[in-house]
Amino acid sequence: MSIATTEEIENLPNRPEVLLIDVRDPPEIKSTGLIPTSINIPLGTLEETLKLPGDEFKTRFGRDKPENETEIIFSCRLGGRAAKAAEVAKTLGFDNSRVYQGSWSEWAAHKNLN
Repeated sequence: MSIATTEEIENLPNRPEVLLIDVRDPPEIKSTGLIPTSINIPLGTLEETLKLPGDEFKTRFGRDKPENETEIIFSCRLGGRAAKAAEVAKTLGFDNSRVYQGSWSEWAAHKNLN
């Protein structure tokens, strides 16, 4: 499994072609916030969301639906759900899926958000 580093996550505003998906549930996100540039797709709805028609995906998230070759990085709180999400994405043909292993906990520590 391919791992994204904190430095790569920090550089995402300069790489709009990369999609960062936070798979935590909305109450978790409400209590912590999101990593900049990320969109929230809870793990439980990920498979059906990645199967949405492109126009519906764009309406919901304000981003183009990823193509199979799009680089997608998944994050959660500690990395476990992100790894599951990357596996789900790969089964749907998104072979360029990666995991931000430290996820929100690492990001918050890096940015002194704790």
